[in-house]
Amino acid sequence: MKKINYLVALVLVACQPKHSDKENTVGKSNTETTTSIEEPKQEEPKVYHASRTVLTDLIHTKLEVSFDWAKSWLIGKETLQAKPHYYASSELILDAKGMEIKSVSMAGKACIFEYKEDVLTIQLDKKYTRDENYTVVIDYISKPDERKTGGSSAITSDKGLYFINPRGEEPNKMPQIWTQGETQSNSVWFPTIDSPNSKTKEEIYITVEDKYTTLSNGKLISSTKNANGTRTDYWKQDLAHAPYLFMMGVGEFKIVKDTYKRPDGTNMEVNYYVEPEWEKDAKAIFGETPAMIGFFSQLLGVEYPWDKYSQIIVRDYVSGAMENTGAVVFGEYAYKTQRELLDNNDNSTIAHELFHHWFGDLVTAESWSNLTLNESFANYSQFLWDEHRHGLDEAEYQAIQEADGYFASAEQGGYHNLVWFDYNSREDMFDGHSYNKGGRILHMLRKYIGDEAFFLGLKNYLKQNQFKAAEFHQLRLAFEDVSGQDLNWFFNQWYLGKGHPTLDVSYKTDATTVSVTVNQKQKAQFGLFKLPVDVTVYDDRGATTTRHWFNDESTTVSIPTQGTVKNVIFDSEAMLLGKLEEHKDASWYAFQWNNSKHFIHRQNALKKVPSSSPDAGKIALEGLIDPFWDIRATSIDKIGKLSNDNKTAAINRLKKMASSDSVSAVRVAAITALAGIISAPELEQLCTDALQKDQSYAVMSAALTQLSKVNYKSALEICKRLESEPSAKMQTGVAMIYAKYGDADQMTYFENVLKSNSVQGFDKIGVLNSMTFFASRQDTRIQKRALPIYEKEYKTGGMYAQMFVPQYIGYLRDNLLNSIEKYKVEEEKAKKEGNTNATDIARGKRMDAEALVADYDKMIAGFPKDEKSEKGH
Repeated sequence: MKKINYLVALVLVACQPKHSDKENTVGKSNTETTTSIEEPKQEEPKVYHASRTVLTDLIHTKLEVSFDWAKSWLIGKETLQAKPHYYASSELILDAKGMEIKSVSMAGKACIFEYKEDVLTIQLDKKYTRDENYTVVIDYISKPDERKTGGSSAITSDKGLYFINPRGEEPNKMPQIWTQGETQSNSVWFPTIDSPNSKTKEEIYITVEDKYTTLSNGKLISSTKNANGTRTDYWKQDLAHAPYLFMMGVGEFKIVKDTYKRPDGTNMEVNYYVEPEWEKDAKAIFGETPAMIGFFSQLLGVEYPWDKYSQIIVRDYVSGAMENTGAVVFGEYAYKTQRELLDNNDNSTIAHELFHHWFGDLVTAESWSNLTLNESFANYSQFLWDEHRHGLDEAEYQAIQEADGYFASAEQGGYHNLVWFDYNSREDMFDGHSYNKGGRILHMLRKYIGDEAFFLGLKNYLKQNQFKAAEFHQLRLAFEDVSGQDLNWFFNQWYLGKGHPTLDVSYKTDATTVSVTVNQKQKAQFGLFKLPVDVTVYDDRGATTTRHWFNDESTTVSIPTQGTVKNVIFDSEAMLLGKLEEHKDASWYAFQWNNSKHFIHRQNALKKVPSSSPDAGKIALEGLIDPFWDIRATSIDKIGKLSNDNKTAAINRLKKMASSDSVSAVRVAAITALAGIISAPELEQLCTDALQKDQSYAVMSAALTQLSKVNYKSALEICKRLESEPSAKMQTGVAMIYAKYGDADQMTYFENVLKSNSVQGFDKIGVLNSMTFFASRQDTRIQKRALPIYEKEYKTGGMYAQMFVPQYIGYLRDNLLNSIEKYKVEEEKAKKEGNTNATDIARGKRMDAEALVADYDKMIAGFPKDEKSEKGH
């Protein structure tokens, strides 16, 4: 699963395997340490969330389902084949949430069963051994809207089965049905053993009105029209997978077909399910998918294991995306026109969900405590794809964002082990540890044992555990089997430990050596880290790389040199997850800028060269024409510190970048920077040109913002022309201008845009935020028009609308209370002056405001008193 809300979205260079033992460092060096390494003590967990005990093996799940759209019910019949796992048993225990169980039978004879507290216990017709299979048939009705549901920041609802606009009451929203099984929610729509260490084959018959398209796991075997105007689609998944990966999708979707050619020459279906108006954009959105399938198959040495790959975009989705086997679900954020794709795409999420089909679907984490076995690999796939498709610079840039996402997540939510047995809720596992930190740890392991061993280790892990559940020890053993190394130290430190190193690195040179001193300054609770790190020394010989171990509170290594030392790069492979503070001479950073191969080191040099350095101006100007876009964008920040001659040259260059740089993010940065440098008339012309000529909505939005600062009337006129532009990003830009400068007439814009499909998800929250600020500047008549919008969004807009709408209402209410006090003062003043007309006007304003506050209070009273208890686990 990809979490869009907190992830800071997180690829192959030749690398020889490195020696791993402390005694076998490459090259000659002397090492001094001040303390000896101690493994951090593992605390006994307060609660131990073990893997679910396997009592029963599911073998085959057959489902026959139809729908009562008016009631939001699923009418189901399940034929379940199973057997005892080891111990003989005469009962079958299944998860079944919020259902009406109508009957249970075996071979046509009714079974005794008990159904309470979302558990269905069936008495079998005899005691079965582990060598005996049995089949039960369950008739049931799933009633997802009639059960109490929860949710979290990762997956905002655990309803499991979703009827979206089932009665067609919401205009501009296509009625649809979809499912979301992770973590344990598919047992809302079919009885099962809802645990990641359970696996079963699957077939499903979905009966719908003939106008609807269906999607599920496996192949579409047949599609049969029925006499009553319905159609039954038969989907079959022959390979076993976990119940949380079962999926259904129903709606008037268009299917845009693509293919992936397997190595044996056969074609595999790759299909994209979208609403009719998005049919023309589907291949632009998902078109890289076949290439990704081929790349990952070849890289892993394991061909894509499933029989098809479909992707569907649904409305009101409760997370980012979900890796249901061969039937991936995306939220509506994925809808982007070809023009919107100029600014950004969702290929990282597409890669993430695809890679899950090896790591998560083929081999599944046996417990939620081991979730990182699924999510860290999916996270790292984004690096692998970026490295392959866009180059190492882009991959390393995204890696920095991933690391920062982990740091932020840990600071906010706390540090814990990567394999975390004492979580409070299994939903807590979907955080910056399982995803971001896990992905960065895999990169460290790759750089430690080398590319060949790393990817052979992954192949080994997949082959040994395919169609099974695994824990992190199996991953370690797979790498040990390939590399021949004992990797317990690595897995104990990074998987069973918490935190990351914080390193202070300093250098000292003499005639024949350079000394590298590393002090570990992380929190004491994290302990000391064992860190095998490559260090590159640039001297008269050129570049010499050696590996050293930094295991102690303070470690100094002495590395032989020849001639003048021009620079030393600590962590020359840019692989460490941690905080690093270096102490270097400015001339070393200048050399690093000119000679480093890694984006991370070049970016560091660009930032660290002081403005007083004679090289600063030259480096900043070079950065503006660097091949990599983020270096160009970062260099823009340096312009204000340049000397006059360099500054003039930089500004001239910046004007060209604002209109002609190949990356829209750089054009945005250039326009924003120029706003503080060039004259108002020149800025107005620059922004006007961008709004007329640039195809990027991000650039247009930035230009609109800057134009409003020098000529807000012109910006408002342009906004009116852009109101119908089919871009959520453009509409959020328009809404921000109206929020600050618009008058009462613009309320109609907010009403129309929030009724349409043009803004969804976080973009809709942004527009709501702008409308709130806009309304706070208007009279009570306009503020009252906002009330039904807030009410509708609170009811239908999902978790984030429910989170923010009360804040918006509270803001407007407080603003009105301040206005009431002002009107009272005006009223009293007018009375004293004997001005009857002014008194009536002030009184009228006060009463209108008081009435509106009463309306706000009534709405607030309808909100749950404790949002957390109502909506969280």
